[in-house]
Amino acid sequence: MTGSAGDERKPSGPPPALLTRAVADALRATGGRAGGVYLCSATSGLLRLAVLAGLPGRLFRPWWRVHVDRPFPVADVFRTGVPVVLANATEMMRRYAQFAAGLPFQFGSLYVPVVADGRSFGVLTLLRPAVADGAEVLAERERVTAVAAALGAALLRLETDGGTVTWDDEPLCVRPPAVGPAPGRVGRFSWDPATDAVTLDERARALLGLPPGEPPGTLDALARAVDPTDAHRLPELLRETAQGRPPPLPVQVRTSEGGLRLLELWEATDVEAGPAGGPAAPPATPRPLAGVLLDPGPGALADGAADLLPEGVFCLDRLGLVVYANARAGHLLGVPRERLVGRSLWEAVPWLTQPASEEHLRGALLTPEPAHFHVRLPTTADPLSVPRPYEGDWLRVSLYPGADLTTCTAVPASRVPHAAAPEPADPDAPAPDTAASAPLSYRPIVLAIALTEAVTARQVSAVVMQELLPAFGGRRLAIYLLQERHLYLAWESGFPDGFLAPFEGVGLDARLPGVETLTTGRPLFFDSMQQLAAAYPGIALDASEGARAFLPLIASGRPVGSCILGFDGPRSFTSEERTVLTALAGLIAHAMEKAQRYDTEAALARGLQQALLPRRLSQHAGVETAGRYLPGTEGMDVGGDWYDVVEAGDGLALVIGDVQGHGVQAAATMGQLRSAVRAFALSDRPPEEVMGGTNRLLIDLDPGQFASCCYVRLDPATGLARAARAGHLPPLLRHPDGRTEVVELPGGVVLGVDPRANYPVTELRLEPGAILALYTDGLVERAGHDIDEGITALRTVLAEADAHAGRSLADVADRLTATARQAVDRPDDIALLLATRRGGGGSRPRRA
Repeated sequence: MTGSAGDERKPSGPPPALLTRAVADALRATGGRAGGVYLCSATSGLLRLAVLAGLPGRLFRPWWRVHVDRPFPVADVFRTGVPVVLANATEMMRRYAQFAAGLPFQFGSLYVPVVADGRSFGVLTLLRPAVADGAEVLAERERVTAVAAALGAALLRLETDGGTVTWDDEPLCVRPPAVGPAPGRVGRFSWDPATDAVTLDERARALLGLPPGEPPGTLDALARAVDPTDAHRLPELLRETAQGRPPPLPVQVRTSEGGLRLLELWEATDVEAGPAGGPAAPPATPRPLAGVLLDPGPGALADGAADLLPEGVFCLDRLGLVVYANARAGHLLGVPRERLVGRSLWEAVPWLTQPASEEHLRGALLTPEPAHFHVRLPTTADPLSVPRPYEGDWLRVSLYPGADLTTCTAVPASRVPHAAAPEPADPDAPAPDTAASAPLSYRPIVLAIALTEAVTARQVSAVVMQELLPAFGGRRLAIYLLQERHLYLAWESGFPDGFLAPFEGVGLDARLPGVETLTTGRPLFFDSMQQLAAAYPGIALDASEGARAFLPLIASGRPVGSCILGFDGPRSFTSEERTVLTALAGLIAHAMEKAQRYDTEAALARGLQQALLPRRLSQHAGVETAGRYLPGTEGMDVGGDWYDVVEAGDGLALVIGDVQGHGVQAAATMGQLRSAVRAFALSDRPPEEVMGGTNRLLIDLDPGQFASCCYVRLDPATGLARAARAGHLPPLLRHPDGRTEVVELPGGVVLGVDPRANYPVTELRLEPGAILALYTDGLVERAGHDIDEGITALRTVLAEADAHAGRSLADVADRLTATARQAVDRPDDIALLLATRRGGGGSRPRRA
């Protein structure tokens, strides 16, 4: 049975039945409880999770999409075609540290490529209990490989027949096959609206309280078998589903005796796939339906022994559906019990699904180890909720995993003996047990991975704020960097306004803990503010209560600065915490040292690039041009994008290019190419010779880089343009009437690769008032999206920009780059060059 993890659109791609059957076969072959299949997206370089079995999709959203170049096992298997077996968390941490940091739990996993006839379609993956040695699962790997081969062969046949084998929808969430027989728990039925025939299997009859062996009946007969309050809506619900309007699933239905059953529906034409949702448009005639009745468990809503327990007790199935809840659970969670059972946890109790809570839920679904955490009860309740006597208090939640169900208990933390619950009156107090969900031993890995993408001091500080403070329950952070034997504040958060100002620029001879931790190389821990004041009499304190940790930032024996962590309440630092914090300080120091080197190199590269870009463009009486260059946002290396306008005989040469790579070398190569193109253009060489000569020059220089380029020789008098392209994006042309088109240029390979490369020339005409746009990929490319989408969006903006309706060409250039200028994260630099004919032409160029 499946249900979409997101909307109710019918997925586009391979038949869900084919995919879910393959995952189920793999789970049966290994005895696994969770798995899935990734398929190629229509977007190049992207894999998407198509089916997820045995796990709720919402909790695993970060893994719905995987880029093939990421250091993840799924990506490695897809690229290499070689299966990967990760026996346990230690093996996963050794081989895939970034993946392990995201799922720091003790489980094993298996990844097998889905291929056929040399065609790679995706990856089949299984999550299983951890074992000591990967050799223990070799037999399972062979069985899963056979399942993957069968799936690959089926997808190849589908592709040959013209079907779609890519996936670009949200994943289908599938219940795993039952480990053993479960009599009375699940029953199947079907209904054909053409004949009004209802067919029930023996389990479905038993679940509805019908006599065994009763022949198939009608929809009315089925309605009579349920509680009278549900009888009137069941036929209507089935008819709407047959018309392509399925209800939110699952649906609660009660038997004539009042027993709760959960009903799921889907089209009978896709029985194995389950309720994938209705089609985009209602069918012309009602379609046959299939479905299941699920018994969520004995006493799901009935009062019993569990209702006498002081704890709230509720159970979740493998997809996060609440299948049981006692009265106390509804009382504590503030949700009537009848609104709990039969709904997903995040739908019924949305405030419970905070990031930390979801991390513990992931762990309970992946490992057999119990998990415990605290969560604050909200102080504002749903008007329909159950009154809570403990509003604002902390709730202690425990998760006890099982093969099919996770049993959960909830009790107010203030009622747990010896529980370190905070005072409910403080709404901003940190939660008890505030260490991050990952074990302390994982924190250096998590921080190290996060720091790999931080290259400026500000980015490093932001990562520390996001990763380090939550892990230890800290609320305040200050990072000082050493410059000429003085400490200067690089980042602060949580301290009172102006408190740190007197410490700015203190020398290394000052008797302050932030200074002495650096000069001695020893971390300093103070369990209370009184302890800090006693160690440093007269020191200014930012609070009367709390704890502080002062960490030296030392990289390879060189002092970098110091880091201050602040906690709102007194606390003791265990020996393990002190060791981990000291190790984390070393990681921060190395990242800060790297950031300082980056800042120096970036300043050099930016200066070099600005010097190499044209200060002004050659102009012609009959042509208006405008250029824009946007560097990548802070934290990105300078790239090698450039543009130029050059006098060429009695016309102009329009040039744009992009050197592969970033940094000083890319900027230097860009300068060499720009000089070469200018030299060829000034001698008025034909476009094919300009490109060919520049290509051979780059190969002779051998900088280890290649470049794309587009060169257009424009005759201002006639508007005739002759263009050549070397691996660059095609230009856009906006006609005077507002129509836009992509100028298809045959082109050749990028410059610097093949000394024999040819660059064919294409002729086009630029009418007066038309706009020719040359651009680099940074303007139209976004991670996870097809570049054609970006080009289409650029065409739309260009079509709406009229340079001759009171708007200059410079204004048009600003409009085309407006979104990029406002972007917080601009991963690549951007170059744009626009040209338009004023009309009338002219014969001699001039320099502005």
